[in-house]
Amino acid sequence: MAQEIIYLTAEGYKKIKDELEHMRSVERPAISAAIAEARDKGDLSENAEYDAAREAQGLLEMRIAKLEDTMANARVIDESKIDKSKVQILSKVTLLNHNNQKQMTYTIVAEHEANLREGKLAIGTPIAKALLGRKKGDRVDVEVPAGTIHFEILDISI
Repeated sequence: MAQEIIYLTAEGYKKIKDELEHMRSVERPAISAAIAEARDKGDLSENAEYDAAREAQGLLEMRIAKLEDTMANARVIDESKIDKSKVQILSKVTLLNHNNQKQMTYTIVAEHEANLREGKLAIGTPIAKALLGRKKGDRVDVEVPAGTIHFEILDISI
């Protein structure tokens, strides 16, 4: 099965790398110590601490494996090669919502980096999909569960 390529910003790649390093160097040894401490308390068949520590270890190892897989398939996007005339991944897009006359700014990012509070919109969302390939001044209608939103692209930058 072919692995899906994951496009990340340099910032997003560093964040994943730092999180993975923290899990390997801090969390993994802490869980190993908790397992050893619980094991020292005697009968493992009735030791809830031991069971909880083993479960935590399993969850941590799954998360580590997922991050390692993400990093193995990650491609860091070179911002200098991005066409600033149309919307694409890493574009910072200023929109005017014609439904409520509010202006908003989103950066289109990969799914792993999405954070609406920071204005980072996942490329797989209906709004991002509708904006891809569009230019400044274009009007875009986006179908969302609440109805149709009418946007105008005011600016595109990186």
